[in-house]
Amino acid sequence: MRSTVQQRSDYTFKANRSLGRHGWLRLTPAYGVKLVENLLSSSDTEAIILDPFSGTATTGLVAAERGNQAYSFDINPFLIWLGNAKYRNYTEDCLLDIREKVCQALQEYKSQVDQDNWVPPIFNIERWWPSYTLKVLASLRATLVKKFGEPEENNGYSIVWITFCRLAIETSSAAFNHISMSFSETIIHYEIEYIEKLFLDILDFILKTAEKSIVGRAKVLEVDSRNIISSDSVKINKVITSPPYPNRISYIRELRPYMYWTKFINEAKEAGELDWLAVGGTWGIATSRLNSWTIQEKDLPENVFSTVKNIRISDGKNSNLLSIYVLKYFHDMHLHLGSIRSILEDGAELHYIVGNSTFFGNMVDTASLLSDSMRILGYSKIHSEIVRKRNCNKALYEYCVSASWYG
Repeated sequence: MRSTVQQRSDYTFKANRSLGRHGWLRLTPAYGVKLVENLLSSSDTEAIILDPFSGTATTGLVAAERGNQAYSFDINPFLIWLGNAKYRNYTEDCLLDIREKVCQALQEYKSQVDQDNWVPPIFNIERWWPSYTLKVLASLRATLVKKFGEPEENNGYSIVWITFCRLAIETSSAAFNHISMSFSETIIHYEIEYIEKLFLDILDFILKTAEKSIVGRAKVLEVDSRNIISSDSVKINKVITSPPYPNRISYIRELRPYMYWTKFINEAKEAGELDWLAVGGTWGIATSRLNSWTIQEKDLPENVFSTVKNIRISDGKNSNLLSIYVLKYFHDMHLHLGSIRSILEDGAELHYIVGNSTFFGNMVDTASLLSDSMRILGYSKIHSEIVRKRNCNKALYEYCVSASWYG
């Protein structure tokens, strides 16, 4: 019975924060380590695991920690960098070198606080950080660049920049009292001593969790999951993933401060371009381009078109635009489910963690519609089950849609 389904915070990002490398950097779209562990429990360590929507690299890291070989796909350069940093094994000498150079940087940066250091070109940046905090962060960043290079220049030092990203967000006015990011009404002016201590506390946690070697292997690759190229060298035994949901939550929105500080983006339109390329993207130009988008794959489930029609003829604001958004989401997911077949081993299992949504009172039954796509595309043993209740809204749930592929 749905009424007895619980919210299960242990199946969300909240439970990840204390779990080693999974807790390095907060991103709300991450799903729970425990959920992935449960889905992997029936697989032996010879199985090759894939997450075609890498995000925070949860699936690949869980798989590699238990000894599997894993691959993840993403198109966002920051997430590719972050995932590979989580997957990397760090030598004792490397970790000692990082600590020594960070201590040197903390001695040196204070003399540059009042200099004209680079700050990210974030619109209305004072909404994020008060002027003095921003000066401290900018000076610290400039000094870290001298010690470690820019984030993309030396992957062995990635954890330094992950530490800095976390420092930046924890000294900001960003609030995390719900699934997405908002801003606190109270701006806190931190003393420089507090910022230094916080930086070292975060670094200590990350260095400690980086000491434990990963026994398996994992890698994030730059791949558009709607257009996966066939490979004879690697075939996937199990897919475990949580793609974006059709709910207009922009995943690039929460990433932007990290991506600006690490220079993976340099202006707002780059964030919009990335979101347009992503499944379910809805930031900036990703929304404005919907009106000119044209469908490519028309062999979609009939229920997709009826759902879209109900949204379009409703009296909600921008109902036509949002009906196109929903159509594009299921169109792109259909392309993905068709494309991924080329790299699946015969008998491969697939598990997709997805959420339903509503638009102007019209239910978008994501699990059912993706199951319909799977049937059209030749998958078998298709079934879904409720994983958890997503929030206090009695209509919103998270599902695990599972299937098998016999090519």
